[in-house]
Amino acid sequence: MNIAEKSLRFLVEKWLTPTPTTRLRVIQFGRTGRERRRYVRVEAMAPSGSRAIFFFRHDDGCWCVFPPSTARPALASQRLAA
Repeated sequence: MNIAEKSLRFLVEKWLTPTPTTRLRVIQFGRTGRERRRYVRVEAMAPSGSRAIFFFRHDDGCWCVFPPSTARPALASQRLAA
């Protein structure tokens, strides 16, 4: 997939489908708890009503509508020399 298709601008246009009468604005932005990953909440205000969506930045720099998976501890075994 093209990196432009994972940009924040592309996803806002895809999910919130702005029209000439729609006003878009960033309501909230920051970082998540312990892992400190970026998120943005964008609101689309139209005459028919408003809707908002959260976008999350992943480790590869792409934005998605779902949060990145958290790193989980892994158990590794090593073979000992005899």
